[in-house]
Amino acid sequence: MKNLIFLNKYFLRYKWHLILGTIFVTLSNYFATKIPQTIRNAINFILETVEATKANVESSGMMDSDLTRSLLIFGGTVIGLALLKGVFMYFMRQTIIVMSRLIEYDIRKDVFGKYESLDQSFFRKNKTGDLMARITEDVSKVRMYLGPALLYGINLITLFVLVIYAMFQVNSTLAMYTLLPLPFLSLSIYLVSSMINKKSELIARQLSTLNSISQEVYSGIRVIKSYAKENQFGKYFTEESDNFKEKSLSLANVNALFYPLMILLVSTSTLITVVVGGMQVSKGNITPGNIAEFVIYVNMLTWPVTAIGWVASIIQQAEASQKRINEFLFTENKLQLTDNPVKHELKGNIKFENVSFVYPDTGIKALENVSFEINVGQKIAILGRTASGKTTIADLILRMYDVTEGRILLDGIDIKLLDLNHLRQSIGYVPQDVFLFSDTISKNVAFGMPDATDEEIKKYTEYASVYDDIMGLPEQFDTLVGERGVTLSGGQKQRISIARAFIKKPDIIILDDSLSAVDTNTEQQILNYFNTAISGKTAIIITHRVYNMLDFDNILFIDNGKIIEQGTHSELVKLDGAYNNLVIQQSESSLVDL
Repeated sequence: MKNLIFLNKYFLRYKWHLILGTIFVTLSNYFATKIPQTIRNAINFILETVEATKANVESSGMMDSDLTRSLLIFGGTVIGLALLKGVFMYFMRQTIIVMSRLIEYDIRKDVFGKYESLDQSFFRKNKTGDLMARITEDVSKVRMYLGPALLYGINLITLFVLVIYAMFQVNSTLAMYTLLPLPFLSLSIYLVSSMINKKSELIARQLSTLNSISQEVYSGIRVIKSYAKENQFGKYFTEESDNFKEKSLSLANVNALFYPLMILLVSTSTLITVVVGGMQVSKGNITPGNIAEFVIYVNMLTWPVTAIGWVASIIQQAEASQKRINEFLFTENKLQLTDNPVKHELKGNIKFENVSFVYPDTGIKALENVSFEINVGQKIAILGRTASGKTTIADLILRMYDVTEGRILLDGIDIKLLDLNHLRQSIGYVPQDVFLFSDTISKNVAFGMPDATDEEIKKYTEYASVYDDIMGLPEQFDTLVGERGVTLSGGQKQRISIARAFIKKPDIIILDDSLSAVDTNTEQQILNYFNTAISGKTAIIITHRVYNMLDFDNILFIDNGKIIEQGTHSELVKLDGAYNNLVIQQSESSLVDL
């Protein structure tokens, strides 16, 4: 249970729930153990009354009256004890089970918060389905340990202590014989629990695999359908589901051993009680009522003893699930966050000093000894072929990763010293892979500034040249875009993302190949916004296309992670190098299209 030790901090947080729950469980079991004692007294009273009636026939009528009255008292006492037991059972569930739900909420919140705090490399190497499985299925299994398993565990311990104490108070010899099967029970639990633990971990991992497959299939359903691969993926999912079924059935077979084993051991205890108890009665050491008392005690222990296997199974599954949760909770953030970050109002000066970067998850070197400077208010373009390192520069400015070598300065301050949230809030970024939430267009645009008014949303969609498209939709700004914006065209999604970045009124704007799906006229309208409304802001356009309509202050041409050319458009054309070749190629392509 080494991984479950992590949960102790939550028990400490809700210690009064746990303490009161334990008290209620103890009181419930205390009144439960009084019921067999009452029944013992009732049986002994009946037997004594019957014997007295045989000895004195004349007073049998009076004795019958006393017997009826006494039995009613005994019956009322049993009912009263049962009611008290039920009341405290209710309270014990209202404390321990409620505590488990509160801790479940806290764990999910902590895991989600941890996910949000981790760097980009974590999400590049972990599948979405696996992340979802750990925050849903695994947390639910841990909750079973925190609630039912803990409740029945406390119930088992307190009931055992009270019942065994009561047994030895009556007759130690009979108590020892009655409890004789318990060591065999403990041994069987020890042997089977290790098997349950191994199988539970395998099942949890296979469930993550199923979640990952489902998530990928649903996200890429258009590609799958366009390639007519439904049957192939259906067969693959069926194979993995069969694997999960086999692992689950294997665990079920192990769990199935417990119940008949418990019944056998409890039945053996009952038989021993009757045989040994009869011998003790014949010797005059106990009364017949004590045999009935012991039989009830044994039956009282039936469910807790039977539940040992179930509780052990839950604990082992929770241990396997908590291990998986801890793997992510203890994952270190690759970003080196300072204890006293600087909340600096960015002006827009960006400087790369001999920056090199290697992706930590793949080992691919994306940038090598890159140096350049962007002054406040400048508009620059970063060009290059696919996988040349353009997007990596944007990621480093947003500090999705930390540089491997060199440093990045913003307004002369090392980016590592700046407050991370404030830094990202100050940058308007439109990524290459556009993402829209399953909500209205209005909410997606206002994501950049949640308190934006309708007029502001309208204005910035006009800047992004998407306003007319929105007004042509049936529900206009209240149109639901569907998951990841599936109901919109590629160009519409790009322009809504641009409006989302513009509405933040950022100090720095970065567009990462965000105009690839729009036509030339729309592209020019958007770029005109750079020359007018945000003329004083630093802007970076990352692309593989040449924009003749925008007068860039500087152009960086990157190849294989290195800046091979930089300067203005006219300067680079005069160099007659890689940039000029790209200009010629795109000009010829445009003529062919015409």
